Amino acid sequence: MGKAATSRRKFKSELSQILNIITHSLYSHSEVFLRELISNASDAIDRLRFQAITDEALLGGDKDWQIKLIPDRIAGTLTISDNGIGMDRQVTIENLGTIARSGTKAFLEALAAADAKGRPELIGQFGVGFYSAFMVAERVTVRSRMAGQPPSAGVEWVSDGLEDFTVEEVEKTSRGTDVILHLKPEAKEYLEPGKLREVVKAYSDFVEHPVVMDGHILNARTALWLRDKGQIKPEEYDAFYQQISHDSQAPAKVIHYLGEGTTEFVALLFIPAHMPLNLMFGDLKFGPKLYIKRVLIMDACQELLPPYLRFVSGVVDCPDLPLNVSRELLQHNPILTRIRRNVVKAVLKALDELKQGAYDQYVACFKQLGEVLKEGLAQDPANQEAVADLCLFESLRTDKGHYTTLADYAAKMPEGQKEIYYLSGENRAQLEGAPHVETFKERGWDVLFLTDPVDEFVLPYFTQYQEKPLKAADKGFLEGSQVDGPLNEKFLPLLEALRRMVQEVKEVRLSARLKDSPSCLVSDEEALSAHMERLLKRMGKESEIPQTQRILELNPHHAVVKALQGLHQENPNDPRVENYARLLYEQALITAGLPLQHPSEFAKRLNELLIRDTIRH
Repeated sequence: MGKAATSRRKFKSELSQILNIITHSLYSHSEVFLRELISNASDAIDRLRFQAITDEALLGGDKDWQIKLIPDRIAGTLTISDNGIGMDRQVTIENLGTIARSGTKAFLEALAAADAKGRPELIGQFGVGFYSAFMVAERVTVRSRMAGQPPSAGVEWVSDGLEDFTVEEVEKTSRGTDVILHLKPEAKEYLEPGKLREVVKAYSDFVEHPVVMDGHILNARTALWLRDKGQIKPEEYDAFYQQISHDSQAPAKVIHYLGEGTTEFVALLFIPAHMPLNLMFGDLKFGPKLYIKRVLIMDACQELLPPYLRFVSGVVDCPDLPLNVSRELLQHNPILTRIRRNVVKAVLKALDELKQGAYDQYVACFKQLGEVLKEGLAQDPANQEAVADLCLFESLRTDKGHYTTLADYAAKMPEGQKEIYYLSGENRAQLEGAPHVETFKERGWDVLFLTDPVDEFVLPYFTQYQEKPLKAADKGFLEGSQVDGPLNEKFLPLLEALRRMVQEVKEVRLSARLKDSPSCLVSDEEALSAHMERLLKRMGKESEIPQTQRILELNPHHAVVKALQGLHQENPNDPRVENYARLLYEQALITAGLPLQHPSEFAKRLNELLIRDTIRH
């Protein structure tokens, strides 16, 4: 059978844009390309090692794992070669010609907006590390042969990183992949052995497989997690974290420990100082790398961490798991379940230590990670209170930009207060000015301000803290907010009339929760809050919003409400009664952040009031 003809193919449009941005990045951080290509080579070797556990014939007797760097000053090329799993024609086209990942558009936007200094980290975090080769190469040739295939099954991919690439079948005597960079004139420093040694030491010193140049191994190859942590310097932890996470910053917290007992394992985990970019843009691949006796079994083992801790990265090495364990078996493995429980407790403990020992750093960290962490209130009943203790909240009685905790709130509850109150909304300014908190200001009671969208979704699962019920300040009755009998009797005819006039509400009643405002809307205990309704509409889920009739509460001591009561008492049929009633309802809609059904009618009623007031003066 003859050799397949060379075919020329266009890059997908988004990949073409990515290549254009990468190619024109400044070269002050161009050394990131070597980190990415060595990492890819290491992954290729790990994949073959794993497959060879059940099919040793794939190795063909070659177990001498190596990643070779071959600088050629005469040809002006740098080759990164591995003897890993390799690629066939179809895999080459799929891997090197397209990016089929969620978040590509978001990545493009982030990449375009980042300055040159930030681009290398973005490149790594979004899994397009191979294309960083075009930062230093004017042309890239990739020759590869998949393990287990004959030499004739080699494939060669060539591109200048502009618009297209070619691919053809070639003879390749050895398995694995050679990435040949035809370096740009300004990147010739990467032909110097000293420069290559320096870059490998900085970025790839902890890669497990030997990185070899001219017969010399350039990297330490020590599995950092297996070393005595008393002998590891902070900068070594930082370097390892940056290597596996592609983050440019140091981690906020390092967790390194040996799990003992019925299951032995080593965990080296990192809590980042900020939300990893890949998670921000919708990449749900998370979890530490799972090793068994230093063999990488899974690059992101989601079975080891719950989704609400998906910002944690690192390594777990467990010698008790069988090397040939499949992904399906992993999902139901009791050893992994025990490790997961242990790891979760370790991460929560580390976050608490950060909160107790470096509060300002924890606040900065929580601002980034808190919205994800709060998901644990719903996802993890066993650790719900531990997660709750880590949450920070602005509140009615904290200064702007300062926070309280549930434990602090509960400790400061005055005598007579039985419930923990909260109010959810868009931001502090909106909540601080809401009519629902007026009585709390007068009493000196605190109200937690919940401004993260996730709050509304976890609250149904988190109903009490330290046996104190959590209660929304804009739902149901408040302690001591009922109005006395005689006042209710006086206003009863007006309340009944308003219920007929404002049919959008379920009930009209007097309330002592209001001090400065004439009216507000409240929901029944089990009904959707106004903020939840807004969030669902924003998400395009209006069909999921049940028909909810709220309760219109009036402040019987407010001049407007007293005047309306007098007007109704004097003439129940006065058309102004209904006009004013609707104004009170519409005003309550606005303060609750809910849309007016008929804004033009509201404007007309308001203008009539203004005209009447102008004439009177």
